[in-house]
Amino acid sequence: MAIDISNRPDRPIRKYTIQPKRKSGITADLLKLIAIAAMVIDHIAWAFVPFGSIAGQAMHVIGRLTAPIMCFMVAEGYAHTRDPIKYAKRLGLFALISHIPYIYFESGGFPVIHQTSVMFPLFLGLVALIVRDSPKYEIAVKNMILLIICLVAMLGDWGATAVIWIQVFYAFRYDRKEQMKYFSIVSAVMIVLNIIVNASMGEFWESLFQLGVFLAVPLFLNYNGVKKGGKAYKWFFYIFYPAHLLVLAVLRYVVFK
Repeated sequence: MAIDISNRPDRPIRKYTIQPKRKSGITADLLKLIAIAAMVIDHIAWAFVPFGSIAGQAMHVIGRLTAPIMCFMVAEGYAHTRDPIKYAKRLGLFALISHIPYIYFESGGFPVIHQTSVMFPLFLGLVALIVRDSPKYEIAVKNMILLIICLVAMLGDWGATAVIWIQVFYAFRYDRKEQMKYFSIVSAVMIVLNIIVNASMGEFWESLFQLGVFLAVPLFLNYNGVKKGGKAYKWFFYIFYPAHLLVLAVLRYVVFK
């Protein structure tokens, strides 16, 4: 089903094909709730459960659902928004807001220099999509910008992987099977590289929980493209991320220290 969005004055002229919406399946709202539940489980494990324990590993495997779903929803959000610049500003704002709760959760303090949250790579992934569709740049320039964005994204959790996932989810959104194929390839490369790095330090097994990202595949294959939540629901997801990090950090470093 081809959709012409050339009548949108705030977006470049382009045509793309999307999956038809289905009544059955997983809605965007349910997918986001799954991401939130997995994220809370994962962060509780990082804060309170020994990493090497069976419980810790199981909770981290479940937690690997969150980042792929976040990236998927950024690509979906970009495809449907009427104002991608406004969308990018909103995501960038929450990347800034999330920074302090994130570093407090990670370190128990407020260092000036520290890796930032996944919200930063999500923002950069969205910027990369905007550049991708811009008629201002030649393909070679776009590729160079994407490379720079991937390098800068390494300052955030999930780094370049999140940026590339977003590009894949958007580029192949017309064909869910192709989308999942390239998502799996990118994920496999990421996991292998992590295993190689950890194996060099004698800790081969410490990257195996990353295999949990593949649990997202059946969820994406059953995604029906339906979004029912309103503006309040949308803002809930933005606010929840920094808020839950702050709550868990207080519990970790103040209440149960």
